[in-house]
Amino acid sequence: MHEPTIYEISVEGRQGVRFPQPDVPETQFPENFLRQELPLPELSEIDAVRHFSGLAQKNYSVDAGFYPLGSCTMKYNPKINEQVARFPGFLHTHPLQPITTVQGNLYLMYHLQEYLKEITGFSGVSLTPAAGAQGEFVGVKMIKRYLEEHGQSHRNKLLIPDSAHGTNPASATMNGFDTLPVPSNSNGTIDMDVLAELCQRDDIAGIMITNPNTLGLFEKDIVEVTRLVHEAGGLVYGDGANMNALLGVAKPADFGIDVMHLNLHKTFSTPHGGGGPGAGPVVTTDRLAPYLPGPIVTVLEEESEDTAPLYGYLTPEKTIGQVKAFQGQFGVLVKAFTYISMLGAAGLRRVSEYAVLNANYLLANLRDTYVVPYDGLCKHEFVLEGVWKDIPDIHALDIAKRLIDYGFHPPTNYFPLIVHEALMIEPTETESKDTLDAFIAAMKSIAKEAREDPALLHAAPQSTAIGRLDEVKAAKMLNVCCLPQYNQ
Repeated sequence: MHEPTIYEISVEGRQGVRFPQPDVPETQFPENFLRQELPLPELSEIDAVRHFSGLAQKNYSVDAGFYPLGSCTMKYNPKINEQVARFPGFLHTHPLQPITTVQGNLYLMYHLQEYLKEITGFSGVSLTPAAGAQGEFVGVKMIKRYLEEHGQSHRNKLLIPDSAHGTNPASATMNGFDTLPVPSNSNGTIDMDVLAELCQRDDIAGIMITNPNTLGLFEKDIVEVTRLVHEAGGLVYGDGANMNALLGVAKPADFGIDVMHLNLHKTFSTPHGGGGPGAGPVVTTDRLAPYLPGPIVTVLEEESEDTAPLYGYLTPEKTIGQVKAFQGQFGVLVKAFTYISMLGAAGLRRVSEYAVLNANYLLANLRDTYVVPYDGLCKHEFVLEGVWKDIPDIHALDIAKRLIDYGFHPPTNYFPLIVHEALMIEPTETESKDTLDAFIAAMKSIAKEAREDPALLHAAPQSTAIGRLDEVKAAKMLNVCCLPQYNQ
């Protein structure tokens, strides 16, 4: 279906705006500012409004429908978070103001730091990293600096489970480490025999581990994993992207992890996608806290009978340096503080309980229709195979595209890499049973169509303004020009 561009609905002579007669003397524009050949569209105001409103309505968002992107934790974001972030005292302050004029902002950041310490069990935290990937980079950089300062520079190998998040090996490589893969066993968790063998090496710097892992499975041997790595002389980095399964239930510090990042824009409810905004605070033990990036908010003067506490900044003694302008993504920090404050400890635990319940409800209703490569009790997400032996011409991508015709955003495709034709599904805690039942019905209907009318899946989606693209070509040969003569 062809969507007319704003140039194609242009009608010569139409105007949307008429400027009033000037009340100052008219003057001539400089010649080099004039472009007579510029093909501006001619539209009425209502033409323009309806055109752009129609385009906006074609966008998909978590406010519009179910967004089961595994690993991304695309949960509904309470609108009060947005309202609080727009309070004038937050919105109209500047990071270069004197600290005495932004005590409310610093109070919020200080107490958010304390919240994150309590939730995770760690003793040190920096709010400055701008996203989870940067938080990963920071955590691994801290490990590297620690090893260098303790005469362990020869430790240049980081262990990466094959069920890890895709950014883990990139963060390791960017910090100068070589990576060693650790395979999964038949249950989808770390192969402990292989890990034990790798930990006999004398060049192990540590391990980067995601728990629950990207199959949605809890690494039941996590304490033994961290013990083996520590005894080998390494440190343990925890990827906190899946914290939505652990809130109020388990503290990662208790597993033996040394440093980890948190995705405030996932677990603690900020709209994200398309490049931001995000925040990836890093939490750590006493051993690595001196290496955290600054600035970190602290209490400069304690509260007294006559005065409130005075908040300011500190820079850790052995900091790896500043990694983000000013104090990080302040708007995201406000939303996370609001979210945590409103839910409280009991509410945060319910977040994880319902996230896990919803995921297992979906899995229980789909395991007889789809192949489940690593079956059993999942946490907040699970992975199906989007292919059947008796219909090998259907692939995960066909199922994902057909879901669009049913009004659902597709789940994550082809990740994790250890699952053939992976469909990674995360419902989050915010979806109702009605929504989950509708998704189950759509998935079962698509499985039926795959056998009875596979061409229907190959042609999907058919309900969108643009059909199925060559996604590799679309990513490498961008065409963002809307002029008709270039829109080929």
